[in-house]
Amino acid sequence: MTVFHINYEPDKSRVLAGIDDRLTSGLPGYICVADGNILTMVHKDLEYRKVVQGSMFSIVDSSWVPVFVKRLYGQTWQQYCGSQIFDDITRMKKYRMYFLGAKQEVLDALKARMIDVDPAIGGMEFKELPFCEVGDFDYEEIAAAINNDAPDIIWVSLGAPKQEIFASKLTPLLKKGIVIPVGAVFNFRSGLGIRRAPQWMVKCHLEFINRIFSEPRKQLRRCWNIIRTLPSIYKDEKNRMVSL
Repeated sequence: MTVFHINYEPDKSRVLAGIDDRLTSGLPGYICVADGNILTMVHKDLEYRKVVQGSMFSIVDSSWVPVFVKRLYGQTWQQYCGSQIFDDITRMKKYRMYFLGAKQEVLDALKARMIDVDPAIGGMEFKELPFCEVGDFDYEEIAAAINNDAPDIIWVSLGAPKQEIFASKLTPLLKKGIVIPVGAVFNFRSGLGIRRAPQWMVKCHLEFINRIFSEPRKQLRRCWNIIRTLPSIYKDEKNRMVSL
């Protein structure tokens, strides 16, 4: 269902089935993990909107989207964030995976922890990417390395909007596999630095407060931008709904 200019798949079981169906088809693809930051950027940036809309679908990372959808359409959606899809897929122990982005120390710590989840992850690739503009990556070289490894899932941690643009540019060069940009999840699961907010904050839609305290310089402006943009996002969707 397209809401707020984003093609959401709000059902977790259909998300996971969609991944399996695409892998069975042999065609590469990418999924967006649409949090409040992405929601805001899609609202303002038409070129970035095309990137997000070009994905297989987006999962509902923002806790506010289910609230708005309930008010506007009377449908009950559940938040399904990047941490959750990362945990669900890695715990299945059925996919070969490839981990891209973040600093090497984060990747090393992440790998050590993920081996406890699935020992087979010890034989999978964890690759740091160079610090550069999104248009300056050597996509052909990166794709060649991935194609040689032939993973099913390619996790990317570069932060939005960079990681979604990266996924859109990388995917056409892949022979198979699904690219899933997951933002700060590598940091969360590595045990280094920031941690995800406790569940009571998530349920009360207060996760942004935890992020502000964890990364004040980065998150203050981002969170304020989301908060001040949400009313216009809601209003625009309400007007679109009336016109349908």
